Amino acid sequence: MKIKNLLFVATFTIGFLTLFSSCQTAVKMVERGNYDQAITYTVKKIAGKKKKKEKFVSPLADAFNRANARDLRTIKNLKRNGNPESWDKIAALYKGIQKRQNKVAPLMPIYDENGTEASLNMVEVSNFMEESKKKAAEYHYVLAKKLLTDAANGNRFAAREAYERLEKTEQYYRNYKDKNTLQKRALDLGTTYVLLTMKNNSRTILPRGFEREITDLTTRDMNSRWKVYHAQPKTGLTYDYNIIMNLRNIEVSPSLVKEREYVDDKEIEDGWDYVLDSNGNVLKDTLGNDVKIPRKVIIKARVLETFQQKEARVAGVLEFYDNHTKEVIRRENITADAIFENYASTFQGDRRALSADSKKRIGNRPLPFPTDVDLLLNAADALKPTIKGKIAGARVIL
Repeated sequence: MKIKNLLFVATFTIGFLTLFSSCQTAVKMVERGNYDQAITYTVKKIAGKKKKKEKFVSPLADAFNRANARDLRTIKNLKRNGNPESWDKIAALYKGIQKRQNKVAPLMPIYDENGTEASLNMVEVSNFMEESKKKAAEYHYVLAKKLLTDAANGNRFAAREAYERLEKTEQYYRNYKDKNTLQKRALDLGTTYVLLTMKNNSRTILPRGFEREITDLTTRDMNSRWKVYHAQPKTGLTYDYNIIMNLRNIEVSPSLVKEREYVDDKEIEDGWDYVLDSNGNVLKDTLGNDVKIPRKVIIKARVLETFQQKEARVAGVLEFYDNHTKEVIRRENITADAIFENYASTFQGDRRALSADSKKRIGNRPLPFPTDVDLLLNAADALKPTIKGKIAGARVIL
């Protein structure tokens, strides 16, 4: 009996503390001004319950009424100030009131366990919401048109802001007035166009196809909303920047052939020998068996190795040129190498003596050297990711 009583007391205490904690949580939320958090919490606690506990219903009503009153006061003050920029906030506040009321509406009327109805001050906001949406959208639209006037006079950044302002009308109305047409104009006026070109100042005659290879950059992954890069000029398009690949050093080394001869050797076991005693007889172990030791010998392989090498280097400076100021605003060094290397080896002697490195090269044959043109085209291809990386990291194209 004593154990049952103890269990009952423990269960009752835990239940009481849980209920007290829940009540305190809701009240504390309201006291701290976290009204919508309190509403969400208490609605979850009473939804679907036949007996709605007063400790949840009372804070719900308190939080709801305080939240609506606070938002309506803020709206009144914003309207009194008359700043058209405030219509975004006013529209958001009305939307918040409507969302709050929609959350509790399915539960109304709300009675607590004592039969007392919760007093919730509902507000009709539909007309006010529509008014605030219209005025907010109109504010952004009118401002965007003013910005486009500046953009038409060469201010790219005004065009970009106009685009963003028109984008904000989308949260209120889809395709507001001629928003799409104006946004396309803003995009045209706000886009920076960049042309990549090449200059050969290396005093080296370039092979046919070299310039096409080095300027054939895939610019699609470099483009963004406001920046477009072209590796080939488009007729009728005015470019804001030129990025010039100024090549100053183009060279190809002579074909190099080096031969060397070396010997690989290794100690291995090759059979065995008897161990003799002091009398010249075969030594026996404790079991009477002949004692033998491994016979170790040195084996050798003579290796003839041919090494082939040829290199091409393309180096220069990446120059960022502002076509409006007629100035070079940044320089970046660029270098790329194309290297041909080949090892070919033959050997004489015992294959078992060959080292691991020698074995890799045995059987390879000398190869025809690549032409100067092929190596230079390979170097040009290797230079492209370097150029793209330098452009991405420059941060001077606005």
